[in-house]
Amino acid sequence: MDIGIDRISFYTAQYFLDLKLLAEERKVDPGKFLIGIGQEKMGIPPPDEDIVTMAASAAFPLKNSGELEQVETILFATESGIDQSKSAGLFVHGLLDLPERCRVVELKQACYSATAALRMAMGLVAMNPHTKVLVIASDVARYALGSPGESTQGCGAVAFTVAANPRLVAIDPEAGFYSSDVMDFWRPNYLSEALVDGRYSTLIYIKALLKSWQQYAAQSGRTPENFARFCYHIPFTRMAEKAHQKLVKGISGEELHRVTGESLIYSRVAGNCYSASLYIGLCSLLDHSGEDLAGKRIGFYSYGSGCTAEFFSGVVQPGWRGVLFSDAHKTLLANRAALTFRQYEDIYLYGIPTDGGEYSFPQYRTGPFRFAGLRAHKRIYEPAGI
Repeated sequence: MDIGIDRISFYTAQYFLDLKLLAEERKVDPGKFLIGIGQEKMGIPPPDEDIVTMAASAAFPLKNSGELEQVETILFATESGIDQSKSAGLFVHGLLDLPERCRVVELKQACYSATAALRMAMGLVAMNPHTKVLVIASDVARYALGSPGESTQGCGAVAFTVAANPRLVAIDPEAGFYSSDVMDFWRPNYLSEALVDGRYSTLIYIKALLKSWQQYAAQSGRTPENFARFCYHIPFTRMAEKAHQKLVKGISGEELHRVTGESLIYSRVAGNCYSASLYIGLCSLLDHSGEDLAGKRIGFYSYGSGCTAEFFSGVVQPGWRGVLFSDAHKTLLANRAALTFRQYEDIYLYGIPTDGGEYSFPQYRTGPFRFAGLRAHKRIYEPAGI
């Protein structure tokens, strides 16, 4: 019995900052962002948008398509947690009015956690093949204003169902893993911005890729030539390209673009989405591929700082184009509003109050749901437009 990703949907905020504008204001060469890291825009969530509203918006098309009726578990992956106890997934469970017979758990290991959720989901489906698991990854990448990481911010969420006999990608049994206790990226509880040692993190990302690939290749007997495409964790798109150039030494620019380019299109304009980025890359690949990928194998590299990494693979299923949300994804990105630099800084500095007071947040453009405010130490969510 094959198990894997049955349907997938992604969402990002309705606002973005053009990185040419950021370069102008920070007085740096725009090529540093557009070419050096391969990013054009970064998604910016307004005050009434957070990981819950983005997650619910990503899962909403699945709900409306009847894909969640057999879901008995929600696994919510994030490194932008909003509560030390309650899973963000329970807010999503409520907003989507899902059945009471449902497990809901939140997972954390930096950007790797969505892959951990996928693996756990596959085990649950193997035990009960008539059920599905909803995996959600949602994050806001936030770094200090003026810091080296500022241009690698972004936000987004992805929601996918894991099922037996999947309609999109059947996941292969082989996998290579790697873990090491390192401090390349972290966010202490007392900070709202992440800290990163960028050069070190790049080295660890590559080392973990090569280690996990070696295990995977030994198990499967496959070589890079056995893959039609590759999807990488994407802190910025140039990182994925650099990684593939390390995996396949001497690869031509044309071949590099052929096997990775389609997976990078959404991340180039949404920015870093942490735990969601690998799977937004899969959405981007499937939505943009001009080639029929049915029966062809995709390589996946998942990396979470700190660090844990995994290389695995999956085979695209016949009829895959018929179960995509491509038009909705492209319409979302095409209709976002550009922020001025002043608006970007105002939103960044607005923040979420931490004094325990009661607040109502102004209504901005969001998806179907919004973060309305804080009352009695509780986060209040509601359908947008109320």
